[in-house]
Amino acid sequence: MSDLSFHPLTRNLWNDFEELFGSHGACDGCWCMYWKLRGKAYDDAKGYETRQLHKNQLNDGVVTGLLAYLHGDVAGWVAVEPRAAYEKLAHSKILKPVDGQEVWSVPCFFVAKKFRKQGINVELLKAAVGYVRSKGGKIVEGYPVETAKPIAPPFAFTGMASAFERAGFKEVARNSPTRPIFRFVIE
Repeated sequence: MSDLSFHPLTRNLWNDFEELFGSHGACDGCWCMYWKLRGKAYDDAKGYETRQLHKNQLNDGVVTGLLAYLHGDVAGWVAVEPRAAYEKLAHSKILKPVDGQEVWSVPCFFVAKKFRKQGINVELLKAAVGYVRSKGGKIVEGYPVETAKPIAPPFAFTGMASAFERAGFKEVARNSPTRPIFRFVIE
């Protein structure tokens, strides 16, 4: 994994993001807008509209996450922004705020099929912590899945608890048996 490099997703890297997500937008037209739109708004926009919404954010200068590259190929993605950027989190009972502290959230990942099961999610988490540190953030929070049964990688888009643990995150809350909240406190 020493050959991995990470770059904030900006307008000039959009083609790489499209290459990674494919023509349908990774998880069934999501384009990493699942956490930014609630209910019907997301369902109605899924596909081309979510693609355009994400692209418009980049055009407005918003960095929505990081791309990982391995040997020149785009290998993975992690979304990372202040929690306030994710409207769905603001209304979640299971993933409600732990306290009143300002946090940056890591709500989802996507790793290209040929690069899965190589620990890239762990490296993406470490890179997200570094990025948040560079922006002056103090807490990075994630919302992985933890189940007894294996989950197909595309359906574990919030990450697995074990990856968060390996990246140095600690569980700080659990409002559901399968949805812990993990944090990394930057010192």
